Amino acid sequence: MPTATDKRHQRPVGELMRHWREQRGLSQLVLATRAEISTRHLSFMETGRSSPSREMLLRLAEQLELPHREQNHLLLAAGFAPAYGDSPLDAQEMAPVRETLRQILAGHDPLPALVVDRGWNIVEHNSGFALFTEGAAPHLLRGPMNALRLALHPEGMAPRILNFAEWRAHLLTRLQRRVTLTAEPRLTELYREVSAYPYPGPQPETPEVPDSGDLMVPLRIGYRGAELALFCTIATFGMPLDITVAELAIETFFPADAATGALLRG
Repeated sequence: MPTATDKRHQRPVGELMRHWREQRGLSQLVLATRAEISTRHLSFMETGRSSPSREMLLRLAEQLELPHREQNHLLLAAGFAPAYGDSPLDAQEMAPVRETLRQILAGHDPLPALVVDRGWNIVEHNSGFALFTEGAAPHLLRGPMNALRLALHPEGMAPRILNFAEWRAHLLTRLQRRVTLTAEPRLTELYREVSAYPYPGPQPETPEVPDSGDLMVPLRIGYRGAELALFCTIATFGMPLDITVAELAIETFFPADAATGALLRG
């Protein structure tokens, strides 16, 4: 049975164009102006009275800020070849990517680092990542391990996160942005699931806000009787020509204070 995503991509190209324009909250006038075409031309393409060229579709996709995967679906709906490859991470041609990821992760030890795909499934991690899995329920550690489930589930990291409300809000905001960007049903389902997890303790009456002295949202976590403070950086590949590579994110954690750095590096 076709999924919701499959059904969306089975639409005629004009309907897909209108779907994404409305998803971005743009009028025909605004999008046409950005793409430097007439509103009449855009209207004709959306209704099927005019067939867009490959170049026109890519121009509109750029203005709509479509992910590579959605650009491919738009091109295929119009009968054109996809612009980007979509190779499984374990494919032979992806060996240089896998090796690069492993070098980055190994070089970050003993600090935690991981690589996630578009659904926040963990595809690689280093030995320092064990800091996050300690004490987690086995069902959360079975593949594919999901970083958001591990972080927010009451049987995962949640009971050890000392600023849970703040960190939860940070993660859910990131996920919501991704849902808005891709309109992918599976991500919407993931958001509904993880946002419904119960708090590991009493739920705060007012939203927790970052400390005024913090430059970014820290992750404050208990670990073997100590309190650790970490901040996260996220890296992606520059100008990837493959969807799988474009959707990978490398998340590396660094000490947010000297005490945490000394404990982890010691």
